[in-house]
Amino acid sequence: MVTCPECESSVVPAGTPVIGEIVECGDCATELEIITLDPIRAALAPEIEEDWGE
Repeated sequence: MVTCPECESSVVPAGTPVIGEIVECGDCATELEIITLDPIRAALAPEIEEDWGE
């Protein structure tokens, strides 16, 4: 279980979490990225930037 940094609610990843996995907070719909496993911690997932083919 991790705590959402936006709304501070508890988020339970489905199955066994892995580093880099994206989970969504059920309360505020914020996307979180698992950053550590022991203890399990999450941070706001990075925004996906557009690829203009450059």
